[in-house]
Amino acid sequence: MIWCSRCRVSCHVRRHYRILPDDVKSLRAVVNPDVSKIRNIGIMAHIDAGKTTTTERMLYYSGYTRALGDVDDGDTVTDFMAQERERGITIQSAAVTFEWKTHRINLIDTPGHVDFTLEVERALRVLDGAVAVFDASAGVEAQTLTVWRQAEKHRVPCVCFLNKMDKPTASLSFSIESIQKKLKANPVLLQIPVGSGKDFSGVVDLLTNQKLIWKHKTMRDEEDGRTFEITPLDESEEPELLQEVSEARTALIEQVADLDDEFADLLLTDFGENFDEVPSIKLQEAVRRVTLARKGVPVLCGSSLRNKGVQPLLDAITAYLPAPNERHHDLVRWYKDDLCALAFKVLHDKQRGPLVFLRIYSGTLKPQSAVHNINRNSVERISRLMVPFADQNVEIPSMTAGNIALTVGLKQTVTGDTIVSSNGTGAKRGEHASVVLSGVEVPEPVFFCTIEPPTMAKQADLENALNNLQREDPSLKVRVDPDSGQTILCGMGELHIEIIHDRIRREYGIETHLGPLQVAYRESILHEVSTTETLDRTIGERRHVVTVELAVTPLDSSSCEFAFTEELGTKLSAEIKEAVENGLQSAYLQGPLLGSPLQGVSALIQSVHMEPGTSPAMVSACVSRCVHKALRLAGGQVLEPVMSLEVTVEEERLSSVLGDLAQRRGTVRDIQSRHGDKVLLATVPLAEMMGYSTILRTVTSGNATFTLKLDTYEAMNPQDQNTLLKRVSGLL
Repeated sequence: MIWCSRCRVSCHVRRHYRILPDDVKSLRAVVNPDVSKIRNIGIMAHIDAGKTTTTERMLYYSGYTRALGDVDDGDTVTDFMAQERERGITIQSAAVTFEWKTHRINLIDTPGHVDFTLEVERALRVLDGAVAVFDASAGVEAQTLTVWRQAEKHRVPCVCFLNKMDKPTASLSFSIESIQKKLKANPVLLQIPVGSGKDFSGVVDLLTNQKLIWKHKTMRDEEDGRTFEITPLDESEEPELLQEVSEARTALIEQVADLDDEFADLLLTDFGENFDEVPSIKLQEAVRRVTLARKGVPVLCGSSLRNKGVQPLLDAITAYLPAPNERHHDLVRWYKDDLCALAFKVLHDKQRGPLVFLRIYSGTLKPQSAVHNINRNSVERISRLMVPFADQNVEIPSMTAGNIALTVGLKQTVTGDTIVSSNGTGAKRGEHASVVLSGVEVPEPVFFCTIEPPTMAKQADLENALNNLQREDPSLKVRVDPDSGQTILCGMGELHIEIIHDRIRREYGIETHLGPLQVAYRESILHEVSTTETLDRTIGERRHVVTVELAVTPLDSSSCEFAFTEELGTKLSAEIKEAVENGLQSAYLQGPLLGSPLQGVSALIQSVHMEPGTSPAMVSACVSRCVHKALRLAGGQVLEPVMSLEVTVEEERLSSVLGDLAQRRGTVRDIQSRHGDKVLLATVPLAEMMGYSTILRTVTSGNATFTLKLDTYEAMNPQDQNTLLKRVSGLL
């Protein structure tokens, strides 16, 4: 039979565009389906694995778009920023809502580049399931590991899609093995490919024993993958294929039985003699239970660019990934039917102001309603409510639990804030005041540089642009240098800073100047030291005298700590304790060598003596001075960010890459083989990686790719540290 992916659901989507503002009844049916029919999912992968292409095919086959978008042509729906279309990469996570058969899918296409890891983090925080896309010729790659760990942290069930099966070097067995070894996951193979390389034409569904074949285009029929042929396997098939399918299905049934007790009992009771008799629906139900319990990950295959295998992937999303009510969000039980939502992304629109993406966990959201932001302790009014379609949005009258909404009017809300209903008494709001959804974990920046407007007249415009961009992107930090007064941009990498610079020019019309990129070092200490500091100040007629005694100790940690002696802790008031803590936090921000933040330092406050009338601010200042004095005496140690580097290169050019790496203080950890290429795994200081992409392109004639991500902070050796300090002080 011939199956066409443009079923009646596509009519719903087209109607969605044609709906008149007063056609509220049918509109509500579209935007508020039953919660069991909703799937909130993300597409995640290493850069260039085919995430955005896969998303574009999903939109096309669901009837949302009329033409197939292409990353290379710069006409994709989800990559709508100018920088994304020019570079062919995803920078911001984009939300797209569409329908597939009887289900609503809220999908977020996330970046694969390490500089934009936060976009993946905040998307996974609010999603119920994820599709991990792999290049079938490369298997698990560096950034795949990162996004997979992020999904595991949020306990997000996943489905794997082995993309690019049409590549000559695509390997099902290699990809499965890399998922097992590198991700420590349990792949549950649901399909095997029909044909390989350029002859890849479809898949065999191991649950139903059916063959799905996408025909090559003819003169009359354009090859858009919309129609494909489904036929049951019979004895006329090639013997090798029948044998492979039989063995793979038996292995699938045995694997699922090992992972699911209910299915194992069914097998032993009813189908112990003949596995071929197991109904596909029972096997599908068992695979769903295994997926939701995160005991295994279903694996499908296809080629999104060649329009093959995407419709079965959509079926797998609805069949195996959870509905919102199947994910257990413990805190939501406090709110029951009251509104509870998490702000996970902010964008700025020139006409409408801040646009805030909300994941609704309970209750109903309506426009023109007031909401309470628990984190800011403020009440704001939602003026408009919309369904997000990448860079197009459709206004709606209400939205229920389980959905992702786009709101206008929330001017104070930022990423990670919890939004609840403002209705009812203040006591009722206070009841929930301490029940806040966990926010989004923001990584520390590793690069920084100065940014200056073309003229001082543009300074206010630049500050406004940077404020807006910081709300959109919490991984971007902006600070003012207290000595020079210069504005400092802090970001996750060269590309991150470059994109921010470009957006300020394009979106805000400001031609800014960037200073040279610098590395975000940290500092620690070498020895334990005790010291005392006294501060004696007379301000007006009031004399402030405080003496602080403390000890600092090196700590094997990426953070800083402090404590009071037991006796002192019981004597000091809460106000003075807070003043001491403020002084410590201030001191920890600026080390004695480079003025960089400290890590791995523990301070023990041994005594605090004050004359009557001494202000808490003076206590803070004295503590800060005492810590700085102790740090100087303890001997400073510069810690530099060390990156994990993975380079894929042709074997004959490997020696050039190794020679260049040796000049960068790099350490080779492993050299692996992958389909005739060499994969170099190394660690290298970030300071040595400035402009590496250009150098690598030169020494390999453009025949290499690399990924870079933060591994750890390590102590510099004395010689390199002295060289750095001399350069910073202007002696070199």
